[in-house]
Amino acid sequence: MAAEVRLVPCLSDNYAVLLRDPASNAVAVVDVPDPDAVIAALETEQWTPTHILVTHKHADHIQGIPAVKQRYGATVIGPRAEADAIPTLDVRVGEPDVVEVGELRAKVFDTPGHTAGHICYWFEKEKLLFSADTLFALGCGRSFERPAPVLWESLLKLRRLPDDTLVYCGHEYTLSNARFSVTVDPKNVALKTRLAEIEKARAANKPTVPSTLGEEKKTNPFLRADDPAIAEAIGMKGADAAAVFTEIRERKNTFRG
Repeated sequence: MAAEVRLVPCLSDNYAVLLRDPASNAVAVVDVPDPDAVIAALETEQWTPTHILVTHKHADHIQGIPAVKQRYGATVIGPRAEADAIPTLDVRVGEPDVVEVGELRAKVFDTPGHTAGHICYWFEKEKLLFSADTLFALGCGRSFERPAPVLWESLLKLRRLPDDTLVYCGHEYTLSNARFSVTVDPKNVALKTRLAEIEKARAANKPTVPSTLGEEKKTNPFLRADDPAIAEAIGMKGADAAAVFTEIRERKNTFRG
């Protein structure tokens, strides 16, 4: 039986995710931005969480952990490098550890950049990637704690995964990301088509998460900084990919749209 996944909108634009293994009835919650929203979703599904998988230390991803753990007694698993900043952490992990949720198994990737200790979870068999604030639909996180080239290397690690991987990111930023993306990749027909689809979805208040990694490889400029067409479009023809990525990230930091 396939894993069951539920997307849980939280706060103004965050997402938590519920993941259930039907074989064992084990349930993981990926990040807990808002305990009330997560608990309501769990009660609707009549699922009892056995695990909480944490991606990084930012408050909008961890502030609900204590309430959910206290209510259900779930085991909290999170990044070893940020253990001191995450409340009630039980298990510390990092690459190349494997996390088990019942019979489901996730490889842990160290993806520094947004924070120094950010990690992502890849359930290979189920084709699920929980990328939080490292990789967004048509975007990536700000490089707060490590230089942009470090974040670029983290994204390259995720880019190597199969195209049919479903990407569950931590925020509904896709419309703004798409509008920015066309400014640095103006000749990308697939991107323009995707922008139109995203505008329609958001007008109907529908989520744009998950996307597929194949879509991201074709249309997300932050995964394509080594594409000569993007370098040329931003006036950096022949430049190193890390430098192109850094420029794109700087432009996104000041983009309003």
